[in-house]
Amino acid sequence: MNKQALNNIPLAKLLDLKIDFAFKQLFGSERNKHLTIVFLNAILQSSSREPIKDVTFINQEVGGEYKDNKQSRFDIVVKTQNAELINIEIQLANKKDMLKRTLFYWSRLYNLQLQKGKGYHTLNPTITINICNFTLFHEIAHYHSMYHLYEDKTLQRVPKSDDVLEIHFIEMDKFLKAWTNEEHQSFKNILERWLLMFGMIDDGKKIVREDIYKALEEIAMTDENIRKAFQAWEEISQDPENIIAYQSRVKYMLDEEAKIEDAKYYAEQEGIEKGIEKGIEKGIKQGIEGIAKKMILKGNSNEEIMELTNLKLEEVQSIRQEVE
Repeated sequence: MNKQALNNIPLAKLLDLKIDFAFKQLFGSERNKHLTIVFLNAILQSSSREPIKDVTFINQEVGGEYKDNKQSRFDIVVKTQNAELINIEIQLANKKDMLKRTLFYWSRLYNLQLQKGKGYHTLNPTITINICNFTLFHEIAHYHSMYHLYEDKTLQRVPKSDDVLEIHFIEMDKFLKAWTNEEHQSFKNILERWLLMFGMIDDGKKIVREDIYKALEEIAMTDENIRKAFQAWEEISQDPENIIAYQSRVKYMLDEEAKIEDAKYYAEQEGIEKGIEKGIEKGIKQGIEGIAKKMILKGNSNEEIMELTNLKLEEVQSIRQEVE
């Protein structure tokens, strides 16, 4: 394949697919539904579920049942031909509560199915997929983790009729490290082909991976879906409205990240100041107690010590017991 057929714009102009706006433009549109199906099947290939043949994009926002309930806004949600719900989320920063956040979002989506007058038996499997731009599980070496409901002792999964929970975590830094170390450069793994697209551009670090582009160029020679995805990626990256919206989203995320860093800095500084203040207070108190001890040894009365040090009677008596 000619390089020009795959790359029609400078690589640096491509939107970073790890930014949720760009991700949704590529995988959350009806126009690219076929690519979404292929991508989902690549992720779910290791599970025992039936391959996805068709999906329907559904509303991405779930309101609270009551006025003050927390709103949930998903990146992409689809319903499969078997009525399974799948939520795909891009997680750019580790907010330290990823597991609980994931379970919360999963539960909201699972609960969304239950309509008034319908029984619990009508609830279908719900799948959450998190693509993380950070390491979440430091104790796990592989980049793709998958979770279901198991019995603790036998490690047997619940019966198929109740096997409704499935959660995936894909850690991009682990994937890129493994790929760079030439552990996964055979291109046989379909999921790895797709993840290369996510790893090629890092807008936050201003990185463009030429080595990944060369790999994608080679893959596209035999994989029509990757070729079509790359072309669609270029199209959304050249749309003026998309560029404006994307840049606005990136700015917002950088501003939020800066606010968090500022908050950490000022909290740390406040902690340092309080520590110094407490240290001074402790030092002064120790100094006063030292003076009181010397006065006791010289035979001064409690009243004399209290007058000079401003200590209370019980404090002087306590020090006197230590000395005498």
